[in-house]
Amino acid sequence: MENPTGVAEAGNAAGPRKTPTQKRSRERVERMLAAATALIAEQGSDALRMSEVAERAGVSIGSLYQFFPDKSAIVGTLVERYNEAGRRCIADGMADVTSEDDMRRAFSALIDIYYRIFLAEPVMRDIWFGAQADKALRDAQLADSRRNGALVAKTLRRIRPDADPQALETSAFIAMHLGEEAMRLAISVPRAEGDALVEAYKRMALAVLL
Repeated sequence: MENPTGVAEAGNAAGPRKTPTQKRSRERVERMLAAATALIAEQGSDALRMSEVAERAGVSIGSLYQFFPDKSAIVGTLVERYNEAGRRCIADGMADVTSEDDMRRAFSALIDIYYRIFLAEPVMRDIWFGAQADKALRDAQLADSRRNGALVAKTLRRIRPDADPQALETSAFIAMHLGEEAMRLAISVPRAEGDALVEAYKRMALAVLL
């Protein structure tokens, strides 16, 4: 039986206060997140106001606070959605890797996709930069780097079965975390320079991984 309030308690400090369990509640939360995304695109996450999110979503401020205690929770939810999409992309991209040459091609393609997404998504860029000022969001990003590194390490163990598993885990974690920093740098400079930085990162990361 569903919770009559349509929500369930959630414990993630960087995410929603409650998780919707009923269809109507889920649709309302989606409207809130869509409204927040539109507002961030228009004015940036620093200027995001809870009252504006509620007004744009067509919900009461009390309903918004029922799910999101503050704007950090909204941003955290958006960050996690982007992170989940990134993990799916990595898992799919690495699924058919059976050799070092495959790994070079797959890793390079994934970084190119990641870079294009950040160039094309101003909201993603904004909240990614904004997350650096929030400890809970920074911790969430670090955890995401670990998960991404684990996905890469799993592939490396498949093509390098004689290598030290712990060394592969460490190298993959470093490569994926530094990849986020490289993307942040690349989208902060003129496009031509950014393109060159991304290519340099790919060369460096693959040298460490392989």
